[in-house]
Amino acid sequence: MEKLFTRSINEIGKLHKLSDEDHALFEIADNVADEILPEEYESYLERKFNSKTVGILKKHNFLGVPIEKEYGGRGADPVVSTLIYERLGQVGLGAWSINAVSIGLAGTCIQIWGDEEAKNRYLKPAAKGDIVMAYALTEPEAGSDPVSISTTFTETSDSYVLNGSKYLITNGSIADSTIVFAYPKDRKEGMSAFIVDNNLDGFSVGMELKEKLGFFTSDTALIELEDVEIPKENLLGMPGKGLWVAYTALISGRLSVGAGCIGVIEDCLNAVAERSKTRFQHGKPIGKHQLIQQHIAEITKNLEMCRWPTYSAAFKVLEWKKDPFNKEVRLSVDQSTAIAKRVASQLACDSADRAVQVFGGFGYSLLSPVGRHWLDTRATRIYEGTDEIMDLKIASGVLGRDFEAYK
Repeated sequence: MEKLFTRSINEIGKLHKLSDEDHALFEIADNVADEILPEEYESYLERKFNSKTVGILKKHNFLGVPIEKEYGGRGADPVVSTLIYERLGQVGLGAWSINAVSIGLAGTCIQIWGDEEAKNRYLKPAAKGDIVMAYALTEPEAGSDPVSISTTFTETSDSYVLNGSKYLITNGSIADSTIVFAYPKDRKEGMSAFIVDNNLDGFSVGMELKEKLGFFTSDTALIELEDVEIPKENLLGMPGKGLWVAYTALISGRLSVGAGCIGVIEDCLNAVAERSKTRFQHGKPIGKHQLIQQHIAEITKNLEMCRWPTYSAAFKVLEWKKDPFNKEVRLSVDQSTAIAKRVASQLACDSADRAVQVFGGFGYSLLSPVGRHWLDTRATRIYEGTDEIMDLKIASGVLGRDFEAYK
């Protein structure tokens, strides 16, 4: 098992009772990561979506790790799930993102807000890997300000009809179903959330976004909804509470970003340690050069600085899961996961940059694991809340809601 991952398990185990079942999940996570890695490498070089990841996760029954067992998942608590996302992050953020979005965002929405019919129809097959889900909040003109989305719905006697566009949607062109957020037509209040089957008339993939700077192994697309009619029962949660649905999902999503970024830093540290011992320049291993040691020291410090804000947030999410509709608790958890996401994403980006510098010319290549991490970590500072939005959220959490810059 990967040494740094084992260390994380051991340290968390001192604070949180881990069962034999939890340890078995960690072993499976290690096997899954090892199996995905060569496929991820080949797909990245070809700049294409890794179509093998879902099949590997399904084979090991490992898509629904945080989903309750009665709905086909593993029933892992947020602390255990965080460690597992950490291990997947070592492989690469592309492989991590498929699971993090299909289950961490979309699946979480349904687990918290869905009725029994929705859980049986969508959550169970998603947890088993029989379907893939997407989460569609962002639009071409609405990213950091989700309140400004322009997708709309109209209500009929037995259905809702949706119209609009969603942009930068992970799993967008491969998903079977998508959580879509929309306002009532001609109104800018009462946002609601809906489960939309992607095979419905009027639902289309406008384009697959292949011009990304990285994240090649993760599917990203623009989707279009033109008079997409869905049944009334596909409303997710209460009418007009779409922002609540979105924000509760983003809490789990930001925690998983922090965990994935920890995995990236661990992989960068492993890679530079090995490179520093085996690469010779000026007659000695480059690890004996002090400026290389400085980069290694900074990556090591980065790892420690992001691990505990993320683990602390995981423990708070564990408590929040016991009372997910408690607004005061949700605001506290929202603050903690924002800190975890903000710190871990920036430090992962810095660590990957330093790792490329240690690797030199080979680091500036898709053949190098640190080169791939360098490309992918830049996106973590944008999605699920930019650096700037996270800072505003963190500050207003201290000053109070009256100081929300974007209220």
